[in-house]
Amino acid sequence: QVQLVESGGGLVQAGGSLRLSCAASGRTFRSWVMGWFRQAPGQAREFVAAITWSGGSTYYADSVKGRFTISRDNAKSTVYLQMNSLKPEDTAVYYCAADPSYSVIPSRYNYWGQGTQVTVSS
Repeated sequence: QVQLVESGGGLVQAGGSLRLSCAASGRTFRSWVMGWFRQAPGQAREFVAAITWSGGSTYYADSVKGRFTISRDNAKSTVYLQMNSLKPEDTAVYYCAADPSYSVIPSRYNYWGQGTQVTVSS
């Protein structure tokens, strides 16, 4: 079993920055692919970014490429999402997810956090 707890969400003006954190506990964190997803009201949950267990490979949705950076600290069992140049369309609940394999499909991930709200005002 893996438990994931997100933090770092909040209200920010367009152009601002936030850093989300996801603390993992339970089974061996370092062997899992960690992903970030988001869900805006009335919309499907969508892939944002993912990182392999070693941190050697990262993946991003086109909509956030160049603005968001995913990273992980296996010693702290924590994954981060640095979000810069935020736009109002980035407003959503952001979720951390874990799985042995990489995918952009939410249903492929076995473990999820409770989510953290990010609101970007124009």
